[in-house]
Amino acid sequence: MKRWMALFLIGLMAISVVASGCIGGGGGGTTTTEKKGAIAIVYDVGGRGDLSFNDMAYLGASKAAKDFNLELTELQSNSEDDYVKNLETLASQKKYLLIIAVGFMMTDAVKQVASEYPDQKFAIIDGFDKDMPKNVMMILFKENEGSALAGALAGLIAANDGKDKVGIVLGMEIPVLYKFEAGYRFGVKWAEDYYKQKTGKEAKIDVLYQYTGSFGDAAKGKAAAQAQLQQGAWVIYQVAGGTGLGVFDAVADELKAEGKKMGPPFAIGVDSAQDWIKPGVIIASMMKRVDVGVYTAVKDAVNGNFKGGVLELGLKEKGVGLSTVDDVMAMFNSLPEDTQKQKLKDLGFNSKDELKQYLEQTRGQIPSWIWDAVDQLKQKIISGEIKVPAPMDKQGIEAVRKAQTWQEMENLAK
Repeated sequence: MKRWMALFLIGLMAISVVASGCIGGGGGGTTTTEKKGAIAIVYDVGGRGDLSFNDMAYLGASKAAKDFNLELTELQSNSEDDYVKNLETLASQKKYLLIIAVGFMMTDAVKQVASEYPDQKFAIIDGFDKDMPKNVMMILFKENEGSALAGALAGLIAANDGKDKVGIVLGMEIPVLYKFEAGYRFGVKWAEDYYKQKTGKEAKIDVLYQYTGSFGDAAKGKAAAQAQLQQGAWVIYQVAGGTGLGVFDAVADELKAEGKKMGPPFAIGVDSAQDWIKPGVIIASMMKRVDVGVYTAVKDAVNGNFKGGVLELGLKEKGVGLSTVDDVMAMFNSLPEDTQKQKLKDLGFNSKDELKQYLEQTRGQIPSWIWDAVDQLKQKIISGEIKVPAPMDKQGIEAVRKAQTWQEMENLAK
């Protein structure tokens, strides 16, 4: 694990150099005369290499830097104390077309620094404050919608296999993660209803959940998943960034103990198309297209269309959704060639075609009617026929947890 993780990080650094011409360690960097401007990104604690949230933000920024011929500077926050300092370091240079802050935890820092530098454009991922200065674009996602699809998939797999439990392992207990949990629970309840209508059989599926308090501790994620597997969880959704990588390890160990290379039990990935990390273990991923949000913000700034306020991306806007095999292969193909070769070797594949076939075979373990059912739910959410709750506080998520049907949960949707 450590070996290929290191290769992945080295590869991403190589992409960054090519795409942006600069990697910032202290807000500066080498400015090349060919560049038409500069953008900067500040990562949250955990940073690059999570194969998830922060890495998706990087992919969006690096693609924008390449497409619009911009210099890209990156700063890592090692603790919460770095937020304001990093943002002020960048803003004070007055050279950046846009400064992007990655993560809910930087909301207050962005509000403070944006007020001090009203002529500087900022964007923040997952941060919201109704009094945010007008020079800040708040990029939000309807994680509840994408997570409903993950829940429906998990619930239908469990019901079809005669199981009665699924799990979800989360990071820090913050409002945005309540949306993931609520959507997942909604999808599981919807699955119970759909299964009964299709088969005439009752299905009662409990959702086991644990907030680990971390986004960067794989050991905690593994321990949480192991506990859920021992309690009978048949599918586990990871919503914990780097911590969630431990969920994949736990499910892989469970399969190995059973003499199996391919689930069930299964894991569900998050944020990026993570299926390639452990093929056969991860049945799908709930993609949160942070890259799309970042790219959109840069594009608007470049074209003079930048507006402060909220930009919210859901299923309809392709801001969230379940990964397809093509999504997974696109993510894999974005890695440097050397990293791809090493990963294929580690997994025992001779080619990318073999990897793709294995991913397709993994999905083939699930009856086609289940995939069709998940797509039906997707289309109904897009059309507005079905609304998924999105609680942002303790009281709201508790109400969702107590609901007995998806219809009760829908009534909680604002």
